[in-house]
Amino acid sequence: MNENNIEIKLIALDMDGTLLKNDQQVSEANRQAIKEAKEKGVKVVLSTGRSLNTCHDYAIALELQSYLVTVNGSEIWDENCNLVQRVVLQPELIEWMWGLAKQYNTAFWAINTERNWHNEMPEDLYSGEWLKFGFHIDDEATRESIYHKLTAKGGLELSNSSLNNIEVNRSGINKARGLELVCARLGIEMKNVMAVGDSLNDLAMIQEAGIGVAMGNAQAKVKQMADWITATNEEDGVAKAIRKWVLKEA
Repeated sequence: MNENNIEIKLIALDMDGTLLKNDQQVSEANRQAIKEAKEKGVKVVLSTGRSLNTCHDYAIALELQSYLVTVNGSEIWDENCNLVQRVVLQPELIEWMWGLAKQYNTAFWAINTERNWHNEMPEDLYSGEWLKFGFHIDDEATRESIYHKLTAKGGLELSNSSLNNIEVNRSGINKARGLELVCARLGIEMKNVMAVGDSLNDLAMIQEAGIGVAMGNAQAKVKQMADWITATNEEDGVAKAIRKWVLKEA
């Protein structure tokens, strides 16, 4: 398929390391390119590992009247912020992973439907609905050991949002599956999607989109699988991708 002939009807954007600069802000260039894409009738969807409460303000600031794919696809929200789908992790698995974090003395975080937890957990793990667990592990040998244990456990979708972490969702849950659901509801095919990201939790959507774009600061594996590599998140990489593939500027 010639990418130049693909009409992009939906742009899926990762946030951290992609849409956002390192100071967590959206550059003016990115903001303007998104505005122009929307004026052309293109849907812009944030597709992020973040929970709704840590990404919704950005969607409002960008005036996105569209779906949100959050927590790596564990939750899908419609344009009115109504929940479309939620896929949870069993609390027994959360308890087991928390035990791994304590055993290996690693930093961790977890997201349930109430809030985000960092290096602490609620007294009752069984009272809420859990969406994701994450480990932050600087030591490579420890990270590999935990990764192998998670793989052996089964029933888990493993990815990362940086080289030093492991993100865990329910098996089969990723940003590509979330975007498939969004596209089905909007009557758009995945071949008409441009997906932009930098980490392994972006890999599935980059591979399955019509145009998969890796950031200049993306992990090597993401760059290998992408159709195109743009500039870094500090150099308006999202704007450059939108101008090339969506607005078709020379």
